[in-house]
Amino acid sequence: MAKSKTTFFCQSCGTESPKWVGKCPGCNEWNTFVGELVQKTTASSPAPIFNQKSNQKNTAQSIQEIVITGESRIILKDLELNRVLGGGLVEGSVVLFGGEPGIGKSTLLLQIALQNAQSKILYVSGEESEQQIKMRAERVGYENANCYILCETSLENIFKQIEKIDPDILIIDSIQTTHSSILEASSGSISQIRACAMELLRYAKMSGTPVFLIGHITKDGNIAGPKILEHMVDTVLHFEGDQNHIYRLLRTTKNRFGSTNELGIYEMVSTGLKQVTDPSRMLLTEREEAVSGSSISVTIEGMRPLLIETQALVSASAYSSPQRSSNGFDQRRLNMLLAVLEKSCGFKMGHQDVFLNITGGITVHDPAIDLGVVCSLLSSAENVSLPPKICFAAEIGLSGEVRPVNRVNLRILEAGKLGFKRIYISKYNQTDISPSDLKIEIVEVDKIQTVYNSILTMS
Repeated sequence: MAKSKTTFFCQSCGTESPKWVGKCPGCNEWNTFVGELVQKTTASSPAPIFNQKSNQKNTAQSIQEIVITGESRIILKDLELNRVLGGGLVEGSVVLFGGEPGIGKSTLLLQIALQNAQSKILYVSGEESEQQIKMRAERVGYENANCYILCETSLENIFKQIEKIDPDILIIDSIQTTHSSILEASSGSISQIRACAMELLRYAKMSGTPVFLIGHITKDGNIAGPKILEHMVDTVLHFEGDQNHIYRLLRTTKNRFGSTNELGIYEMVSTGLKQVTDPSRMLLTEREEAVSGSSISVTIEGMRPLLIETQALVSASAYSSPQRSSNGFDQRRLNMLLAVLEKSCGFKMGHQDVFLNITGGITVHDPAIDLGVVCSLLSSAENVSLPPKICFAAEIGLSGEVRPVNRVNLRILEAGKLGFKRIYISKYNQTDISPSDLKIEIVEVDKIQTVYNSILTMS
């Protein structure tokens, strides 16, 4: 009989050790090793769970003999998910889906299972009962006779149902609750997650059935389990958003079949998650009168241009050390922009409290919103509102110069489509838009002081 042994795994990165160590050699974290009882691999060990036989044997061949064929994709009803995946769900791919508890991971994938009536989908849940899933399905409002629900955590029983149903798409909710009887470790342990994910990966590659794996995350926001889990799968998706806001963002951190720069946007409503096809209009605040400290910037997420609103509040500090706070914008970049205004442009911000907010609860990393952030800060400091229907798309350098940004033509056309009358860009940006296509005035600037004199001193 196969003997059992205890192996120690790092709960942070998954590094394996035959004995307990205080500091992990893989991630340098302290006191993260936990002993797990696993089965020793011997000749009499049980066979792999998924045992589909293949007559094809792999042989080495010259690279010139390899024929490239396009990936066969399943086009889902969810256009946002299609965009993030790179144009559809590739057959035989494994997609790891992570996010905060309660953010909407299960709801989104249940919607996918119910919307795509042309595909036979098996939804396996190890966290909820059939009645709970049925109640969510009624709330979502879709019906699909080809959607099968299985509440099971045993991988062996799951594969028995897979052989019986033969689904086109498999959804596992979640990989942390799935366990195999081959290993004696508990569910959610490093060895169980790795073994179950490997069997599901073999099933996906040999049968051509795409598999969604929902994964828990740690307190640091990383997907729980060994890091090798993210290396094994084809695509890693992160579902982000503030639970106090209605918007949810779907980002890709790894994609073997497409770009990792695409972004999907959803709105959480009472009937589930609704696709946002025109996010720029929804992220902009409609006001009857102008207020100080507010500006509009054009950012790009993947291939999609977005117009977002930046709000700033600058006031005299009541303490010796002024406060600096930002929401949705990098705190260190905010400090850099304040230093540029102080050093290069002569605006005194050293004794001011500064608060910055990106509306809608989203986080922006595009440096093209630098000019909009600076104008919001100056508008609040001077207590002067910016003119209506203007927007910004430029980066700020350390000497106060306005630097060019990429894909400026796309940004200009998006601002014009939404009815903006003027856009401020760097004079070093090259635009090749014909005058007949322009519905907006382009203002080219080279310094922050030029923008300040053009907008705030004339308002």
